[in-house]
Amino acid sequence: MPLNESLVEITAENFKVDLDLRYATTNNFTDKAIYSRGACFLNQEAAENLRLAVDLAADIGLRFRLFDGFRPTEAVQALWDHTPNPDFLSAPGSGSPHSRGAAIDLTLIDSAGQELEMGTEFDAMTPTSYHGARDISAEAQRNRAILLGVMTAAGWDFYRNEWWHYQLFRPRRYPTLSDKAAGSRMMERTGHSGAD
Repeated sequence: MPLNESLVEITAENFKVDLDLRYATTNNFTDKAIYSRGACFLNQEAAENLRLAVDLAADIGLRFRLFDGFRPTEAVQALWDHTPNPDFLSAPGSGSPHSRGAAIDLTLIDSAGQELEMGTEFDAMTPTSYHGARDISAEAQRNRAILLGVMTAAGWDFYRNEWWHYQLFRPRRYPTLSDKAAGSRMMERTGHSGAD
C-alpha cells in the first residue's frame, strides 16, 4: 500500500536531522522493538513546522535528534498495554497526536552530534521530565528553555509533562491512522498489526 499522501517521510538528508528512532529498537521503556523498521513521518503541516525549527536551531549552531514522529494506532495500543500511564502516554481511545502525524519527540544536539543535557533521558516517566521542573541542573533548564523557544517559535505546542514532546495546536483536526491506513509499513512482523 502506498504511503498516505497526508504524511511526509522525515529523513536525515532531507530535513538535516539526526534519527534515533527508539521504538524501532530495544532502547525504549518496553525493552523491545515496537516498530518493525525505523522510519519517521509527520503530516504536511508538522513537516513544515519541523523545517522551520531546523532552520531556527541551525541559526544558533544546533541540530535536532528525532526519537519518534508518526506512531500508528497499533503502536499506541502496544505502548499503553505495556505501561498504561496517562501522564505520559495517550490512552488508545483518546487518539494520540502521534497517530495523527501531528507530534514529534526530539532533543537538541551540538555540532559534534552530542545531545545537550536535558536533565532526564527521553521517555523518563517522572515529574523531573516536566517542563518547569526545578530539580534539574541550571544547564538542563537552559537547554530545555532553548528547545522550548525554538519549537514554539516554529509553531509547535508543548506537552507539559514531557520536555521532548511537541505537537501541533489542535491536533484533532487530523484523523488517527493505523499502519495500514498510513501505508507506513512500520508494524509488519512485530506482532502488533491491527485493523484500521
